[in-house]
Amino acid sequence: MAQPPPVSFLIAGVQKGGTTALYDYLADYPDLALSQPKEVHFFDDETRDWDAPDYGAYHAHFPAADGRPCGEATPIYLYWPNALERICAYNPAMRLIVTLRDPVARAWSHWRMEYARGAEREPFAWCIRQGRQRLFDARPWGHHREFSYVERGFYAEQFKRLFTRFPREQVLVLRAEDLRAEPAATLGAVRRHLGLPQAAAPAHRDVHVGRDIDYGSELRPEDVAWLRQVYARDQARLRDLVGFAYG
Repeated sequence: MAQPPPVSFLIAGVQKGGTTALYDYLADYPDLALSQPKEVHFFDDETRDWDAPDYGAYHAHFPAADGRPCGEATPIYLYWPNALERICAYNPAMRLIVTLRDPVARAWSHWRMEYARGAEREPFAWCIRQGRQRLFDARPWGHHREFSYVERGFYAEQFKRLFTRFPREQVLVLRAEDLRAEPAATLGAVRRHLGLPQAAAPAHRDVHVGRDIDYGSELRPEDVAWLRQVYARDQARLRDLVGFAYG
């Protein structure tokens, strides 16, 4: 009988939604086996032959299979086209974890990260309005790894795709705000989702705090209002899909 794939769970989204903190907390549990590095970026790799993927290259990022739940955290998977389909082909029984954050705060944090990296030089106000046109010149069309500040916040759209590939009971949806405020409760939910007994939560800490530099922009009330309007319909759909919404 064929052995099941060794990777049994993924933190699949969202970028700037607390995935680094969650991965860091989970690394403290000896009954979990996590990848090195945190983000393997296998299922979003467009250079691979997806007609005959080399899963050996993927498995090289993980400890040898020993019965522990084995997983990684690549938050672009929820957003990137075909990533969820590739995950399903690899392991249709995959347990998925998605941490959400207020999409306005997520967009602002994403822009700050790209600006600090030097990938972005335009102000935030321009990026969330005229700058969205840059995605029409991207490959795959309409998707961009760096400039997708607004697009990654359409959560309902992404969940609709996710739930066509995986049953709802295989998906745990968390709030980044809850992980920060009450990590023990959030980690308990993760352990239940992975079929593990409850265990003492690691000590509370801040992880991956943004760089303290001059960003040349600020999050203005008019930008918040603009994004709330952009996300309004998607947030209403999100409430129907996962039971809560932002804004």
